[in-house]
Amino acid sequence: MKRRTFITAASAVAYGTPLLGLLGSSPALAQAGGEPLGGHPPAGANSSIKDFDYQIKYQRAFEAVLWNMPAIAIYSFRRAAFDDLGMTDNDIITYSHTATPKLEAITANSSTPYIGAYTDLRKGPVVLEVPASSAEGSLYGQVVDAWQLTIADVGPAGLDKGKGGKYLFTPPGFKGKVPGGYIHVASPNFRIALAFRSVRAPGRSIEEAFHYAQKLRMYYLSDAKSSPKQKFVDPSEQRYPTLPFYDERHFQDMHAIMSVEPVREHDKVMMGMLKSIGIEKGKPFAPDDTAKRAMRQAVIDAWYYMHWWFDTEMVKRTYWPDRHYVSLLQTDTNRTFTFTYDNYIDLTERAAEYFWCTYMPKMLSDTPATQYMMALADKNGKLLEAGKTYKLDVPANMPVKQFWALTVYDRMTMGFIYSESNRTTLSSYDVDKMKKNADGGVTLYVGPKAPAGLENNWIPTSGKRPMPAMRFYGPTEAMNNKSFKLPDFELVG
Repeated sequence: MKRRTFITAASAVAYGTPLLGLLGSSPALAQAGGEPLGGHPPAGANSSIKDFDYQIKYQRAFEAVLWNMPAIAIYSFRRAAFDDLGMTDNDIITYSHTATPKLEAITANSSTPYIGAYTDLRKGPVVLEVPASSAEGSLYGQVVDAWQLTIADVGPAGLDKGKGGKYLFTPPGFKGKVPGGYIHVASPNFRIALAFRSVRAPGRSIEEAFHYAQKLRMYYLSDAKSSPKQKFVDPSEQRYPTLPFYDERHFQDMHAIMSVEPVREHDKVMMGMLKSIGIEKGKPFAPDDTAKRAMRQAVIDAWYYMHWWFDTEMVKRTYWPDRHYVSLLQTDTNRTFTFTYDNYIDLTERAAEYFWCTYMPKMLSDTPATQYMMALADKNGKLLEAGKTYKLDVPANMPVKQFWALTVYDRMTMGFIYSESNRTTLSSYDVDKMKKNADGGVTLYVGPKAPAGLENNWIPTSGKRPMPAMRFYGPTEAMNNKSFKLPDFELVG
């Protein structure tokens, strides 16, 4: 008796037989209704994937980088503070002078001294004592959660309205009683971080702003009756490398975040994907060799993708239609920075914003305390290039109540550029040292070499692709309603 052979879909795959070849070999059978209309790809189609294990892990790792961008950026500050500066929870960074390129951070400013701190609410509620704004100075900044969403604006525009006071930050699920006299902020995450600027009062020096910042206190509520002496760290002369890693270490940091923080409902699908590449809450970081290869390539590709996105999409979002500046603060349609809507989360838009900016306000008002205009292209719309020299004519009457400052970043890192002088910024505080134009304004130069006789008007780029940012501190109505327009950068050589 002749033996019959039956080939199922499963056995076809197992034996390497092209399933679609089988399906496509009998059109008469299909026409006669012997095959379902769906349930399989078109006849003749073949998989483009040769290694499904690698491909799936690569795809999940790539999307995880975009998804995790806000959290990884803020965690990098914490990791570097603990590993490189020797800090612990509730220590406070106070810069004694404005930042140099040794602060390796995303689009930081170098006009006002920075303040920073980190804590872990798994150990209990934390108290932050903030001084009142006065003739000595004031503080401006945000406290953010582990996803870098602002949970408290601080200072004159914050919850304390400039009057100072004691903030009390409580952890997720806190059931205790909040004592009287505190500004209570319930955090959705355990690890929180803050970044403030010590804003100089009129006539005051940077040194006085530094001492004003040291009025801050941060401690656990359990220590309130006998709070320990506050430890301040001044990293002005130290390298503080807060930029995210774009290699396999990116995923080690991701694991460190996910191992601690509560899982939000809308992130459960991604958490399931992370499990398949070795990132699982409550378990050691354990990617297999295929996952390690996929992670490394995925994070590199995500970095390139973000830069491509900025060059092709962000560059279109000009603040003035006939200029080539883009506001650093790109919000969602609700004027916030969550990018979370009723029916979706915009991962790409969120990743892009947190790729070039940190510590955003909870909501962007029509009259922000500071405006940041990023120059991505010159007056002809051509992207700024490495090795070229550009000039900017800054008018005498800039639309600011406080001051203006031009800072130049490396377009590839979004951080400061190291140079022989380490100059990163020129501002209205420096105008008296510059060569002025006939109308009282100044022309600033950005490039690898200073034009002859204009060294005081020049910011070095050390051969890097520049990304200049004009900051307007205390912008006036003319800036906010766009009746003032800043001239574009022009190529000079």
